[in-house]
Amino acid sequence: MKNSPVIVWFRIDLRLADHSALHAALQSGCPVIPVFIHEPAEEAPWQPGGATRWWMHRSLQALDTRLRGLGSRLVIRCGPALETLGELVRETGATSVVWNRRYEPAVIARDARVKEALRAAGCGAESYNAALLHEPWTIANQSGKPFQVFTPFWKHCLAKPDPAEPFPLPASISSPARWPKSVALAELQLDPAISWAGGLQSAWQPGEAGAAVHLDRFLSAAFDGYSVQRNRPDLTGTSRLSPHLHFGEISPRQIWSGVSRMAAQRGLSAAQWRGSQFLAEIGWREFAHHLLFHFPNTPTEPLRPAFQNFPWRDDAVCLRAWQKGLTGYSIVDAGMRELWATGWMHNRVRMITASFLVKDLLLPWQQGARWFWDTLVDADLAQNTSGWQWTAGCGADAAPYFRVFNPISQGQKFDPNGDYVRLWCPELAKLPTEWIHQPHMAGPEILRRAGVELGRTYPEPMVNHSIAREVALAAYARIKATPA
Repeated sequence: MKNSPVIVWFRIDLRLADHSALHAALQSGCPVIPVFIHEPAEEAPWQPGGATRWWMHRSLQALDTRLRGLGSRLVIRCGPALETLGELVRETGATSVVWNRRYEPAVIARDARVKEALRAAGCGAESYNAALLHEPWTIANQSGKPFQVFTPFWKHCLAKPDPAEPFPLPASISSPARWPKSVALAELQLDPAISWAGGLQSAWQPGEAGAAVHLDRFLSAAFDGYSVQRNRPDLTGTSRLSPHLHFGEISPRQIWSGVSRMAAQRGLSAAQWRGSQFLAEIGWREFAHHLLFHFPNTPTEPLRPAFQNFPWRDDAVCLRAWQKGLTGYSIVDAGMRELWATGWMHNRVRMITASFLVKDLLLPWQQGARWFWDTLVDADLAQNTSGWQWTAGCGADAAPYFRVFNPISQGQKFDPNGDYVRLWCPELAKLPTEWIHQPHMAGPEILRRAGVELGRTYPEPMVNHSIAREVALAAYARIKATPA
């Protein structure tokens, strides 16, 4: 029935271009009702953290503005998904509900219940892929099992046909004769009134338009140097697309298409752009979702069972010092302060700070993952989990247990002039470059001239890295020797 509306259920796919469910609804020729449902905690156990809520509030605002520009609007409801969708179907006479798939274990189970119940009630219910290049169940090794090492996983993906071209932005969206009631966005109380909100505001432009700006900037100015500059937190060498990808403000298919067009303009071969380090990072995102789908317990449990017995420490004081950027290791502290101020941290520094927590402090990776979950604007369950398990050595394709990042040499290598540390640890700004990554090794006169008083204006190192490394290696060696 052409006059019966189709409900498009938005989740973390907050865009209009290349939106598979919206495209299907528009193809039906029926009026479209875009809906966002704010669900209670019991419906979605991994509730978004403070930084994520801040972003979601603004992304929903941007989506509604974009919809209104096309003659539509976003309907916002609160409550359990199935109950709320059922109410909307009854209120509007909708004959179909469509949405884009997610891959978190609890969401998969909930979506299956929703689809079954809607169909049993005589309402159509369909889901689509809009978040990945390849869905997890379509990728398997020669034994038919999920990959647990990235390189063969990505080679397998690259051997498949290129993704289809993304769907364009719709020119208009047909509205229903009567709109259902909607709550005001402010009623969701997503926007946290906390001290770092101002820093996030100056650092980001949530929404589909902001995502396009970041992609265009990266492809025009940073793609060529990405393989080198991506490790430099003192430079703008990364795409900064991760929060936009997480919220679905841009799709991986749009990124693939953008890289392809840029390569054609520059005369790059298919091998050059398809094998680029940047697209490999999109591959790591795919791999993380592949792992979460096939190993759904990994957000809380190590993939490698032997790590259930790892001798993690319980030290709330050390955890708090790490969270606040007061460890006495400047590259670690700079990263943790960048995270708190902007809701984001450079990927190289994420590895350094994570290694410090799990290997220098021997604190559980789950505690680090929880902190990142609450403070990152790109807090993605799949990527956050795989990244922490990689660093801790307990996950798929994990870092070798004997790889312990030295925070001093890492800082010297990837922040050679100390610009990143000076930005986020201003109390160290006057230190000579030779000492910026190891202020505790500077002499008293150097510290005095720089206005640094260890233990007062900047902390002494909370651990001796060399000793902590040996302790960690001994603990890891015992785990490695544990029979599988």
